[in-house]
This record gives sequence, C-alpha cells and structure tokens, in this order.
Amino acid sequence: MPANVKDVLLVGLGAVGTIYGYILQSSKLARVTAVARSNYDVVNAKGMNIRSKKYGTHESWKPYRLVSSVAEAADRPYSYVILTTKAIPEVITTSRILEPLLSSPYSERHLQPTYVLLQNGLDAKALNQGEPKIISTVVWIGTNLVEKNVVDHNHFDRITIGMYRHGDYLTTINSPEEKAVLTDLGTMLETGGSEVTVATEIQRKKFAKTFWNVAFSSFSTLTGSCPAAIFRPPPKEGQSYSPYIAPQTAPDVIPVLRAILQEMITLGRALGYPDNDDGLPSSLIDDVILRTAKVHRDPAHTALPSMLLDVQNGLPIEVEVILGEVVRMAKEVGVDVPRIETLYALLAIIQNQTLGGFRKPRL
Repeated sequence: MPANVKDVLLVGLGAVGTIYGYILQSSKLARVTAVARSNYDVVNAKGMNIRSKKYGTHESWKPYRLVSSVAEAADRPYSYVILTTKAIPEVITTSRILEPLLSSPYSERHLQPTYVLLQNGLDAKALNQGEPKIISTVVWIGTNLVEKNVVDHNHFDRITIGMYRHGDYLTTINSPEEKAVLTDLGTMLETGGSEVTVATEIQRKKFAKTFWNVAFSSFSTLTGSCPAAIFRPPPKEGQSYSPYIAPQTAPDVIPVLRAILQEMITLGRALGYPDNDDGLPSSLIDDVILRTAKVHRDPAHTALPSMLLDVQNGLPIEVEVILGEVVRMAKEVGVDVPRIETLYALLAIIQNQTLGGFRKPRL
C-alpha cells in the first residue's frame, strides 16, 4: 500500500455510508473496508448501485473490502473508523457497535484509530474516554436507500468536521495535533469530491444542525409529509408533481416553527453560545426556514427526511439523540422547552410502537 494511502473502516453501508465510502475510495487516499450488516448478502453478491446527480451512475460499486461485522474487520489497524449507522441507543449503543475495536485483544495489538461519527444528534459521550480521539461531524446530504443495494443521491454533499470535546462547548481553538488530524481527514474527503469545512468547535455546529431535525424532521414524521407540503405551491398548467399545498386550506405553520426554533435559541444561550456567526446567531431561525423553503419549493427535490423514511419503512428513529438529548440538556440548565417536549413525547410513541414490533420494515 502506498505510504499516503490509509486504511479506513466504514461502519454502515446505507445511503450516507455508501456515498461517503465512494467519496473516500475515489480520493485514492483511503483503502476502504466497509461493514455492511443487514444488506451484506445482496451487496456482496451484486454490489451497490449508486444513482447520483453529482457523481454519476455506478452499477455494482464495492469498496476495497466488504465484511459483515465489526468483529470481522478487527484484523488490522485503521487510521480512521467512520460510523454512519443510525444513532439509536435504545437498540444498540455506539460503544457496543464498536466493542471489537475498543476492547481486547484489538486494543492491545493496535493503536486506537480516530473515530469519526457521521451521525445525527448531539450525544457523542458514549465514546468519551480521552483516547480514542473522536471527530464529530455535521452532514448535509440528500440521499436515500431505495433498495438494500440501491442509493439515490442528489447534487450536493457538505460536511463540517471538528474534534469532539466532552462537556466543553466554548473552546474555539484547535491544537496543532487536532488541526493535523482534521486536515488529513478533510483532504481525503475534498479530494474525493465532497465539500468540507473544518470547525474549531463542532458542538455548536451540531446544535445548529439539530434545529432542522427538531423542527422539520419532527413535522414530517408526525404528519407523514415532507416539507414540500409546507412550502411548495400547487403545480401550474402543464406541470405535475406532489406533494404541494392544496388550495382547500391555508395552514400557517411558520409561527409554530419559529416558536420551536426560538426554544432552541434560548437553550443555546444557556449553554453559552454567543449571538454571532461563530456562535449561535438569532438569525438562524429565519435562515433555516428560508433555506428549507427554497429547497422544497423545487419540484425536482424528491429526497425525504431520513426520520420520515425510517417510519415509512417500519424502522427505529433517531428520537433520543436528537429530541431526547435536547430535552435533557434543557433540564440540566433549567430552560423550558414545552414545544420540543411535545414533539419528543409524540415521536417517542412512534418509537415505542416500532420497537414493540407493530411496524414492519418494508425494505
């Protein structure tokens, strides 16, 4: 293996994992071993079919090496372990998924890799051990797993990366060692074609990303409709698309969305995030709503929020690491978030019924 090529373990070969596995392998700076769990058999036999407006169509794509479990992959050292599985601690914790790498004999034979969490939510403390190092991320991508080995991807993928510092929301300078690790990973991703930003304090970026999930993922999942149902006008003559705002009623949900996001701003202030571009600007409320409206007015935009897609497929949702963690953080600092608590309670019912076996997977 050339000296500048590093072994990377990718855990999870769903929609996000496939696209970022493709990006890393395309960089020619990473030798990707991918763990495909529920879809291992079909991917091993037929590969992944990628249909991307950015990267093109790739039939039967496979990483350098495909395995069916983390334990099977624990036969060599890795520079990075990238986790793209859903963050659902009610089903399985992150530390349990990665246990073959975190425990003996692997931990005695090899240096710990840097762990990179490409996951939604705010709770990364499951791996808080000083070592290994953890890179947390904010990922903006429109991609869906439409079959077990078929991934649709639109025209963009953006990722912000930064070192996770447990309990520290205010340090905004990367050490030389942190900068070197982030630059190395960022170079791989950029060379492969992704758009990368390196953050000096990632948790406020994660918190800002959670704005979208708290408001729009929740609304979409509870109503069964993507955000187009809030923003997209009816088709004009000669056009045909759905969903859109039906003319029979005129629901005005924007004030409700604003009130939910204002609760997030209030919580952010209590956590110490300043009202500026480097912290948590109050303008984020309007920015999130306007950006979402612009994207979802476009009839060509067909990607669904992942939480809605999971419910449609009878799969567990990331309710605890998104809304549950926001509610727990608010209680710790004495901030009332009644609207978010309501969304959390309703989504928790859906999660309970899914975990109870009353919603069956479609895929």
